[in-house]
Amino acid sequence: MQLHPRPTAGEPRPWAFPAPERATLPNGLTVLRSHRPGQQVVAVELNLTAPLAAEPTGLEGVATIMARALSEGTDRHTAEEFAAELERCGATLDTHADHPGVRVSLEVPASRFDRALRLLADALRAPAFPEHEIERLVRNRLDEIPHELGNPSRRAAMALYDTLFPADSRMSKPRQGTAASVERIDAKAVRAFYEAHVRPASTAVVVVGDLTGIDVDAVLKDTLGAWTGQPSAVPAWEPPVPDDTGRVVIVNRPGSVQTQLLIARTGPDRHDPVWAAQRLGVYCLGGTITSRLDRVLREEKGYTYGIRAFAQVLRSRADGTGLSLLGIRGSVATDVTGPALADLFQVLRTLAAEGLTDEERDAAVQFLVGVAPLSFETAAAVAGTLADQVEEELPDDYQARLYVRLAETGTVEASTAVSRAFPTERLVTVLVGDAEQIAEPVRALGIGEVTVIDG
Repeated sequence: MQLHPRPTAGEPRPWAFPAPERATLPNGLTVLRSHRPGQQVVAVELNLTAPLAAEPTGLEGVATIMARALSEGTDRHTAEEFAAELERCGATLDTHADHPGVRVSLEVPASRFDRALRLLADALRAPAFPEHEIERLVRNRLDEIPHELGNPSRRAAMALYDTLFPADSRMSKPRQGTAASVERIDAKAVRAFYEAHVRPASTAVVVVGDLTGIDVDAVLKDTLGAWTGQPSAVPAWEPPVPDDTGRVVIVNRPGSVQTQLLIARTGPDRHDPVWAAQRLGVYCLGGTITSRLDRVLREEKGYTYGIRAFAQVLRSRADGTGLSLLGIRGSVATDVTGPALADLFQVLRTLAAEGLTDEERDAAVQFLVGVAPLSFETAAAVAGTLADQVEEELPDDYQARLYVRLAETGTVEASTAVSRAFPTERLVTVLVGDAEQIAEPVRALGIGEVTVIDG
């Protein structure tokens, strides 16, 4: 038997997050592109400046319906024809609406980039919004809502936003609207929202992939560059004033064998210099199965299958008025809800008093920085991050500088950031579970006034 020699590792090569080329088309549309040799599936991301806060009062969810309707036909194709043309291109098209605006994502083989981009341009330039398709999308959305209300994690998030933000803030309401608001949406409302907010001058497109042999400038000029429209007024951003007074909201689910936990407050967005240290600290607190929360609540006590800490940007602004959600989520058995919460808050108090260890910090840096090249192997991952940067008004080199900053962050800095992110007296705790069994043990913890609401 002839054995081939074992392959040897090559010399390590330096890696950095790819820097895009930036340009502006004559119609005002912003273009970022990044040539990634070998990535034969090209990823395209579009940011439409149509934030949820711009939805008319009482029509919350219209941005979501509009986003979904962009692929339901144009002035050239019916909904069925549009779907068939996308399939012939081997392309996928996804849309969603969130607080910053509407995101449109396209992936297509490089050989069919031109053809797919023409379809996308048609969807943006002249969407049909046929009445029968809008009615179907509204019905579909209404059918989704009971399932979301039945999901403990989603129900906890709804209760948290409703508790944390004032009633007149769009952030206090579900992103995709309530049953009462969605059922009011019709084709006229969708068309009005589109005409008010979807314009080339307030849109950015990101193109990432192997662009060899593709005249990107010509393709963009003939497709998205042919889209016209007068610039619309950018909706004014009015930062909500959250109330993170320490308190507990129990969403009552009689007979539930588990309690869903969501503990959170608001914090700064990625423009704040503390973000890198905070990200490092949050990872040490609850970013993986070896983090502090899991070591105590999962490994030592056996309360849960896993508890995670996170920092999620809600709205980012270059002027510093943006905000993020800093939270801890997971689930525990009903009968240990009180002890689990007690131990969780004790982890936070110990962290504030003693800080992180150098070993925790080093392991976090090694993972967060070391895994970056793998995280951005695909064109879609790079395009999504570049689109996030545009959406959050960040510089094009933000992601590259972030990894440098993470590597430079010390243990004390990370400890301070995560302790300030989760002060035990300023956390809103939402529990979805059996109130009869968990309310009194939770009250005994003294982590805030306890309110019970219907599930």
